[in-house]
Amino acid sequence: MRFTETSIAGAYLIDVEPSHDERGSFVRTWCRQEFTAHGLDFTVEQCATAYNDRAGTLRGLHYQVAPHEEQKLVRCVRGSVYDVIVDVRAGSASFGRWFAVRLTPSGPALLVPIGCAHGYWTLEDGSELSYHMSAPHDPASSRGIRWNDPTLAISWPGKTPVVISKRDRELPAFEPANVTPREPQAAGACT
Repeated sequence: MRFTETSIAGAYLIDVEPSHDERGSFVRTWCRQEFTAHGLDFTVEQCATAYNDRAGTLRGLHYQVAPHEEQKLVRCVRGSVYDVIVDVRAGSASFGRWFAVRLTPSGPALLVPIGCAHGYWTLEDGSELSYHMSAPHDPASSRGIRWNDPTLAISWPGKTPVVISKRDRELPAFEPANVTPREPQAAGACT
């Protein structure tokens, strides 16, 4: 596995190194030992899959607050998506900034640190993502920010999603004053 830190503190692209033979390929997609060697304390508590019928589907931007904050390891297993994270950690060097990457089955996974909102725009019909999360989903701790907030000025691949939930359409704007203050964390550190 190859770990590349992004412009968002604690967020990493994780490339896998498949081994090939006459049967096909085999690839390790998560290894506690390798994560620990890179200073990443990531414990998987829950796994989920998100399937999207249509290209142009937008999900997000979502995160959870204390005491149910979560890290996510997001991998595209079918199709492709434009994946975005926004740092909502008050006190972080990258607070209020966003990072985007195209995720495909042959590309990297994205490690989303605690305190970052996550969302994506599907680029193909039938796109599917696999999530490994460090905490179970807790509806009372769920938060989000509007995908097209002008303060963030995220460069999405389209102007209007083909499919977006009512909940995601109605998420609030990014309000730095409403973000719970946090102690600054070292890159990759978890709480």
